[in-house]
Amino acid sequence: METSTFVYDGDCAFCTQCADFIARRIPTGARVVPWQFSDLDALGLTAAECEEAVQWVGADGSRAAGPDAIAKLLAASSPLWRVAGAGLHFPPVRAAAWPVYRWVARNRHRLPGGTAACSLPQEARERLYGAAGRPSAGA
Repeated sequence: METSTFVYDGDCAFCTQCADFIARRIPTGARVVPWQFSDLDALGLTAAECEEAVQWVGADGSRAAGPDAIAKLLAASSPLWRVAGAGLHFPPVRAAAWPVYRWVARNRHRLPGGTAACSLPQEARERLYGAAGRPSAGA
């Protein structure tokens, strides 16, 4: 793989706003893409992994999830953001990062930009909104 890839949940408005922030404010050579429009097989990822947490697949084949993926994304950015990424590896910060990440993931539908669809598992979202994210005829 030539370029590192950061994969997020494109069906979640909160996650999409975070990805938009990355695109606007964090200069990185990594591709930032929703998993729903990614070739997960080529990335070596599963839909279940992507539903659980953001994912990082490095150009070198390295992988990380959740706050570790965020740290990798920041490490592949400008010097200021690299410092923030390194901070996520500091033991006390790292110890708190996963519980905080899990809390945000569970409550993302309540956060700014979040929608009720953010709280649904992918299977339920597809049943309600179809694979393309639009309401299905039966809904």
